[in-house]
Amino acid sequence: MKTKHIKPITLALAFSLLGVSQQALAEIRNVTLLHTNDIESVYEPVDAFWNPDINRIGGIPYLATLIKQTRANEDTSFLFDAGDIFTGSLAKKTQGKLSFDLYSAMGYDAITLGNHEFEYGWETLKENMPRAAYPVLNANIKFEQNDAPFAQPYTIVERDGIRVGVIGVMGIDAFYNTMWKGHRQGLTIDDPIKTTQFWVDKIRNDVDMVVVLTHQNKTAPMQTDKEADPEVQRGFDEDYEMAGKLKGVDVIFGGHSDHGLWKPVVHPKTGTVIGLTFGQGKYLGYTKFAVDTDKHDVKLLEGKLIPVESDKLERDEKTSQLIGSAREQFPELSQQLATIDKTAYRRYYRESNIGNLVADMMREKADADIGMMSSGSIRVDLNKGPVTMENVMDLFPFTDKLALVELSGKHVKELLEYSYTLPYGLAQFSGIEAKYDSTKPEGQRLLSLNINGQPVKAEQKYKVATYYFVASGGDGYTVFEQGELLSKGEQVTNVLIEQFIARQKVTVPLLGRQVDVAAEK
Repeated sequence: MKTKHIKPITLALAFSLLGVSQQALAEIRNVTLLHTNDIESVYEPVDAFWNPDINRIGGIPYLATLIKQTRANEDTSFLFDAGDIFTGSLAKKTQGKLSFDLYSAMGYDAITLGNHEFEYGWETLKENMPRAAYPVLNANIKFEQNDAPFAQPYTIVERDGIRVGVIGVMGIDAFYNTMWKGHRQGLTIDDPIKTTQFWVDKIRNDVDMVVVLTHQNKTAPMQTDKEADPEVQRGFDEDYEMAGKLKGVDVIFGGHSDHGLWKPVVHPKTGTVIGLTFGQGKYLGYTKFAVDTDKHDVKLLEGKLIPVESDKLERDEKTSQLIGSAREQFPELSQQLATIDKTAYRRYYRESNIGNLVADMMREKADADIGMMSSGSIRVDLNKGPVTMENVMDLFPFTDKLALVELSGKHVKELLEYSYTLPYGLAQFSGIEAKYDSTKPEGQRLLSLNINGQPVKAEQKYKVATYYFVASGGDGYTVFEQGELLSKGEQVTNVLIEQFIARQKVTVPLLGRQVDVAAEK
């Protein structure tokens, strides 16, 4: 909807009658800040099965059109992103180059780095960052050797006489626990709040607004309908804490948790405005401010999330060409590998049929007793029907390798107990039948466990097929360090591709491997 503005001559006349000068009137400007986060290479729309009012939602070419339409109706606008622009088959094939090019085509004014930008190693990221036609920011990641900043800490963007200072930071947990250590080797991270305040103090007097782009909060739940499921909404605690501690910050746009705020939250202590969009390119964050350029006063006028209703938007030509060209460059991605008998959905805090399927394939490939996949690493659903190589590469888009670890039965039980604290969702398993009670204290939730149809034995050794990120302690699964790494094989993505080809007609596994008795009461 086009924003209605009072005509300047009418507003000027009204202020004249009140005795306010034209000079004073000119100091108040309307400024619109648009924002996104965690788009993660969602190139095409997804089925909005949870929303009866929307058929399909998202898709970068449709988001691009919505951005253009929205900006055309605003006096002065800026566009920012809070990180995770990588992930997915085409990002992986192009080592992130396509992602940088797409955000340039969409007209972003600045972005901050997310943990997924490090998926191909920091050296590759550093090499390809100059492709961006906008500043790629981070103020608190540094090189261990000399304390030099990894990226540009801030930028000042000016348009129509309005100067906006933008600072980018990453959270400590996002850096250490969701980024494989091999991809950040040689890097360290400083406290995001202290670092941000340092740069705010440097630029505050030179700008009309200060915006902080953060990539923090609890790790995102990988569940397509998360906006309609309160169980998986992770909140924005770190952004809120930051908003209450920082001085001189007008706006924080957050990422990483894939949380969303239908309307921005204003911190009661500092007045700092906080916005998040649920991620996956499904919504465009919209905030409008009245900016007094003389007094450095910023007031929120309006804030909302605008849905990217794909069926009501034209497909943007420029971004479509970029995506199409990348697909032509890698024609193998369109190869059909198999068919699947029904749609396989993700569930972050519960057992999922797609999680069971992936764990089965890993277990079979490794000839293991157990297969295990963290829910957060399953990145898309699979729709009923044909399954292409691009679908499978999007399902697990990482470069990680299949790992086989030997654990005692005692440590397998510890593995499940940790999973039942739901730190990064419920781990998905193959080869087990477990009952647990989610209402019991942590460490006491596992009630029974069978492995390959037999009760678990504490001293018996079991082979667990997982991926190296988790096997090396990622997502907090440090219990694997108590076992023995038997092998580190081929990339998990290639394993899944091989398994789909071998099966041809894939039957989605039934649920029932992990039963929460609390849900049955």
